[in-house]
Amino acid sequence: MPYALVRHKVEDYERWKPVFDEDSENRKAAGSKGYRLFRNSDDPNETFILFEVEDIEKYRQFGQSEELRQKMQQAGIADKPDFYFLDEVEHRQE
Repeated sequence: MPYALVRHKVEDYERWKPVFDEDSENRKAAGSKGYRLFRNSDDPNETFILFEVEDIEKYRQFGQSEELRQKMQQAGIADKPDFYFLDEVEHRQE
């Protein structure tokens, strides 16, 4: 299963989250099948989002799109986001 992991800091989580939620249709169109959202325990304005994606290349293009850049600016992204594209090799519950 391919994944995209995005890390970024936001100016204000409460401002960022509704903008993120409103963009779900664009993420779905880019091949997102869902996500898990995390906040840094020591810095709650640093977020990590693990997206399950259909196709890494399609999601990579979405990550580089002008539309997403504008949406991030509107949401108050405080730094340049880090994108990682991952292939799951093992999943284990212990």
